[in-house]
Amino acid sequence: MSNSTTRRFFMGAATAASAMQVWGANERINVAIVGLGGRGGNHLSTVSSLPEARVVGLCDVNQAARERAQATLLKNTGAKATEFEDMRDAFADANVEAVSVATPNHWHALTAIWAMRAGKDVYGEKPASHNIHEGLKMVQVARDTKRMLQIGSQHRSTPFKMRAIEALQGGLIGKIHQSRGLCYKRRQSIGKKLNTPTPPGLNWDMFLGPAPLRPFNELRFAYNWHWFWDTGNGDIGNQGVHQMGVARWGMSEPEWPKTVYAHGGKFAYDDDQETPNTLTAAYDFNGREMVFEVRGLLTGTEGSAPPARLRRGAADAPSPEATAPKTSAPLNIMVGNLFYGSEGWAAMSDRGFQAFKGESNELVMEESSDRSIGDPTGLHMQNFLAACRSRKYRDLHDEIEIANLSAAMCHLANISYRVGRMLTLEAGPKFVNDPEANKLLTRDYREPYVV
Repeated sequence: MSNSTTRRFFMGAATAASAMQVWGANERINVAIVGLGGRGGNHLSTVSSLPEARVVGLCDVNQAARERAQATLLKNTGAKATEFEDMRDAFADANVEAVSVATPNHWHALTAIWAMRAGKDVYGEKPASHNIHEGLKMVQVARDTKRMLQIGSQHRSTPFKMRAIEALQGGLIGKIHQSRGLCYKRRQSIGKKLNTPTPPGLNWDMFLGPAPLRPFNELRFAYNWHWFWDTGNGDIGNQGVHQMGVARWGMSEPEWPKTVYAHGGKFAYDDDQETPNTLTAAYDFNGREMVFEVRGLLTGTEGSAPPARLRRGAADAPSPEATAPKTSAPLNIMVGNLFYGSEGWAAMSDRGFQAFKGESNELVMEESSDRSIGDPTGLHMQNFLAACRSRKYRDLHDEIEIANLSAAMCHLANISYRVGRMLTLEAGPKFVNDPEANKLLTRDYREPYVV
């Protein structure tokens, strides 16, 4: 058999075998980690520390990354894992039962789809997809294969955020009419670099995968791939998709907006970055709106309680000192969320949550981050592993159907920005009378890396 035929044969066999898998209460789930860069290293450390899982596969197109991961795994557990350059070989391995994906964005969908079709459950990094077409296909394949597909928006498994969102959805500040996401994460200029020969040990063709074939450039590799349209989605789809998910969550998960409009640019820097470092997007949800802001340049914070408001013309109005609310220190948000309701407003960041009500800005709820839990990625992965056992996809805290829409809001903003106008959506989803924008719902895929 050819290599591709062999892979198809084994992937089909793996699907049938995995569909029959039922784990015992104390049996570990064998996990392969695909993508062993910065975030992949976090996946490796987390998965190898969980009693519910065992790392049995390490996959990356870069030999140096595999070697580093193998050394880390050996140090953490005293055991080694099978190494793979081609993820399809990992998916064909019957010893692999689940996959943890930390590839660049342009590989997220195809990795998850190939893994699910091979009978593997998948924990995939955010954003769920690189474009809207991919996200819809991921939902379809998850349902067709009955695989678990959790997206790595770990805020959905963060206890204080879960309590806060439950309160907001229960009417804590009345009916929410505006939800804002803030991504003021400082980003330095990436500069400019010339193309160079591909470093030894790196399969550059496979790194590019669905993207167009280009010469190797250091700026398009490692972390900076986020800032090029071929492989990334800018900071709205990098850090921002976390806050986009929280913005939707607080609004009780709206689906597709009526319109979207985004504007901004790449300001202050003269470098090779393609994506904007400043972006403001507005979404109309028929009487409610969502606003999202990306600002990678120098900026201030938001989320402080204003002074008590006084009734105009009231002779007996109390002094500001008498009516000032008693609050803890303001959150001073750089990366986080703000919610505005008919009866008050609320602020959330990784530091905590504060909700205020009425003209006096009375503090009605406060939650602090529980630092004892550390990185909530472990809780989110445990939620994924529990669903692998229960076989109930609705047990997942950020199941693909939810995460797809959060990623899609980022993609909608990027499309509006790139075509330079407000877009109106109709079922599908697609844009009304706008072929240029509709073309950006998907991409031109490079064979054989086609979603």
